[in-house]
Amino acid sequence: MVIVLIVLALAIFVLPNLWAKWVLKRHTRGRDDYPGTGAELAEHLLRRLGVDGVKVERSEFGDHYDPESRCVRLTPDHYDGRSLTAVTVAAHEVGHAIQHHEGYAPLLARSRLVQVAQKAEKLGAILMMAAPFLFVLTRLPGGLAAVIAMAVISFGTAALVHLVTLPVEFDASFNRALPLLKEYVPPYDMPGARHVLTACAFTYVAASLASVMNLGRWLVILRR
Repeated sequence: MVIVLIVLALAIFVLPNLWAKWVLKRHTRGRDDYPGTGAELAEHLLRRLGVDGVKVERSEFGDHYDPESRCVRLTPDHYDGRSLTAVTVAAHEVGHAIQHHEGYAPLLARSRLVQVAQKAEKLGAILMMAAPFLFVLTRLPGGLAAVIAMAVISFGTAALVHLVTLPVEFDASFNRALPLLKEYVPPYDMPGARHVLTACAFTYVAASLASVMNLGRWLVILRR
């Protein structure tokens, strides 16, 4: 039973990320037939779609859209790259900028939840450090309920952020980026673009499952 659980955990946490990295790397070959880099496509799409005030910058901290500074950030490989992965990732991050521009409710909800989650993570860190004292507290009247409430607030908020992230990521990929890419990427490259978007989405699915499992693990431990 333990071996099955270990294999299941590895499948959930490791395989999606490995597959995503393999897919992204598979399509990083430079393409001379592409008219621009990932950054140039992002800037062009923002201008074309009238999404004003959004910058495109290099980032060493992963590809993402920052709604607070209204900035699409791309890693150097994707910012300067002229490959299917570069333009697909750029289109995906522009998809988030479009969501923000249009007031897409799940994106706004995620942005608010992230701020709450940052505070909840601090509570989670305190719970981890205070674990020996928590087990004593759970023996007191009402102590178990208080500790479970703290665990749900801390780890449950993180799980909720990941779950809200899923529709945001899928919408940015398949409802926004994919239709745009059809206008710029050759038809024979579209299956690859879809694979890149799917691979990126799977990493968020894995993160969501991990958060839910982490919350469940803590609830089981505290109830013992």
